[in-house]
Amino acid sequence: MSPKFTRRGFISEGAAATTALALGAGKYASAQSQRFVPSAITALPVLSGQARPFTNAERQARIERAKALMAEHKIDTIVLANSTSSSVYFADLRLNGGERLWALVIPARSKPFIVCPTFEEGRAREVLATGPFGKDAEVLSWQEDESPFATLGKGLRDRGLTSATIGLDENMKFVFAEGIRSANPHLKIVSATPVTAGCRMIKDAHELECMRLASHATLLVYRAVAQSVHAGMTNSDVEGLVDAAYRRVGFPGDASLNIDEFTAAPHGSRQPQTLREGSILMLDDGCLVEGYNSDITRTFVLGKPTAKMNAVFDLVKRAQSAALSTARPGVLAADVDAAARKVIVEGGYGPGFSYFTHRVGHGIGMDGHEWPYLVRNNMFGFDLAPHLKPGMTFSDEPGVYIRGEFGIRLEDDMVITENGAELLTPQSPSLDDPFGNVG
Repeated sequence: MSPKFTRRGFISEGAAATTALALGAGKYASAQSQRFVPSAITALPVLSGQARPFTNAERQARIERAKALMAEHKIDTIVLANSTSSSVYFADLRLNGGERLWALVIPARSKPFIVCPTFEEGRAREVLATGPFGKDAEVLSWQEDESPFATLGKGLRDRGLTSATIGLDENMKFVFAEGIRSANPHLKIVSATPVTAGCRMIKDAHELECMRLASHATLLVYRAVAQSVHAGMTNSDVEGLVDAAYRRVGFPGDASLNIDEFTAAPHGSRQPQTLREGSILMLDDGCLVEGYNSDITRTFVLGKPTAKMNAVFDLVKRAQSAALSTARPGVLAADVDAAARKVIVEGGYGPGFSYFTHRVGHGIGMDGHEWPYLVRNNMFGFDLAPHLKPGMTFSDEPGVYIRGEFGIRLEDDMVITENGAELLTPQSPSLDDPFGNVG
């Protein structure tokens, strides 16, 4: 249902991806010399050369959009800290200094600035120099025995923002948010989400290009893995095949595999699992292309599926199609979930969340889960985007989970178009031929 990537440090997204691939290639070469890699995986194409990096001009356009949204929502500046996705989105910066505050401050009407530890100032300037701010962004540094929150406040005062409304990124650590609030009682603190998510939840053509490529790579990997599994393999063995396949196509990615009764838990189990003839398998997650995620689930059988498995698959596929046909500009996000849920409940797997135990979809982009969400009664207490708009991207992932037996989920990524919606990947045709239409 979502990829899990963790990278530490304050570095550019491009450098992170390059480093990860370089390290991975070495590990893969070592592993390849020690074990057989199935031919379906070695035959995979290398796709990494098809990815186009984002330019500073594109990021500058995003910053201008953010400034327009700040004006619309009466926010004077946004502050990003511990905000790897949004800071990369706007400035190609990964802000992760651990317990030390690194912050990117983007005012609506003055020059941006960075707050960082004094001993890191040289590194901050080096990374900023290649980003959209160039040398325009001032670096304000603080010594280890000084308050970074007071330093941030001084940067705002120097820009005339003495009684400003500042938006804090929703992923900021509580200790940072509270530190900023305590050191600057004259400031009004609000959420930056209307600005950050307001920009990020509408994808442009380049972003969609990356997501399509990531989704295509994921399906090719899944098909190669499905062609390579056999009875006696463990879920760990299969996940190793996924790792080798992603290294072959050239994108960082992973997947979780669950088998038989463990497929009835949407996020699976940590229990060791072993394939046998007739096992049902659920393969989930995705990869990153230029920082953009795919999130795909395929359910298939090692051998011949039972009649019940086929019936549930057909029901879930109809629910996925119902969500897709309902999604279009102007429709309530909640109605997309309702359309898929109605199919499953009327098919005998209800009521409500009894068997289809999660929402039908989540926003996807630079984060595996991001605004907006396809569900009734948004869990965040306010609905940033109750109605769908062109350029929004979601997972479309209905499922039926029968405890003690099996579960089936179909998940593809979906974009809202001017007149409707489309999946970034072809739907799975059937349990007997799960990848028959993968190009």
